[in-house]
Amino acid sequence: MVLPAYKGSALRGGFGHAFRRVVCALKRKECADCLLRDRCVYAYVFETPPPEGTQMMRKYTSAPHPFVIEPPPETRRGYTPEDEMTFGLILIGRAIDYLPYFVYAFDELGRIGLGRGNAGFDLLDVGCSGMSIYDAEARTLGRFDPVSLDISFPAPSVSGTGPLTLRFLTPTRIVYSGRLTLDIEFHMLIRNLLRRLSLLHYFHCDGEPPRWDFREIIKAAEHVQVEDRSLRWYDWQRYSARQKTRMKMGGFVGEATFSGHTGPFMDLIRAGEVLHVGKGTAFGLGRYEAV
Repeated sequence: MVLPAYKGSALRGGFGHAFRRVVCALKRKECADCLLRDRCVYAYVFETPPPEGTQMMRKYTSAPHPFVIEPPPETRRGYTPEDEMTFGLILIGRAIDYLPYFVYAFDELGRIGLGRGNAGFDLLDVGCSGMSIYDAEARTLGRFDPVSLDISFPAPSVSGTGPLTLRFLTPTRIVYSGRLTLDIEFHMLIRNLLRRLSLLHYFHCDGEPPRWDFREIIKAAEHVQVEDRSLRWYDWQRYSARQKTRMKMGGFVGEATFSGHTGPFMDLIRAGEVLHVGKGTAFGLGRYEAV
């Protein structure tokens, strides 16, 4: 099996193809024109339509994806039949109920093939919180406990000032004032986190906008300064079979250290560690960790 150095696109693209193949009833129809759109698992996962009368994203045709694929960190490109590869999958809100569909789609992808030449693979295991929940021989899933994220501002468990260093592990695409940025500021990060987390909460969890005072949170974030920034741009492209074109998906990687009153933001930061930040999160982009 031959894969790109960054495998997020291959995994996301192959998975999307397999998912549609196993769950779509009218495969020749586009989701927007499909009679089953409002009841279809594929349409919910990939084309989440904002509900009628939505309070958020009124001008958009689809909401953020309720999943994140975290590709393996290694940059090796070649795999032999004896090799194993592990990657992460995060499901959000109602998408957790569809875990069997995700597992079945990745199992089907193994039969379709992945990478150059469509090399096949076997799905060996699915783990959750360090425990195996998948019987590969019987192709059945066991019980598991979803994780809850409690987010508030200011964070009740953390206070005070101090440096906060974030290490961006995968290309991170932060948009500010309509443009991708490399010189990230703390308030830019917080703005993007607020937007992403509030939309995920609204569209995939309980259907209500979080009761956050965005203006006050951003105002406080603007007082946190950059102490050190060691970031570089990581360029990569993906081929979109749907749009039949290559798309640039570059973003920054590296470390940034912020100083000031960072404690109150830690609930947001910790949530972003799990759910990623910025554009292209379904491909595993925007993954970071506090160090």
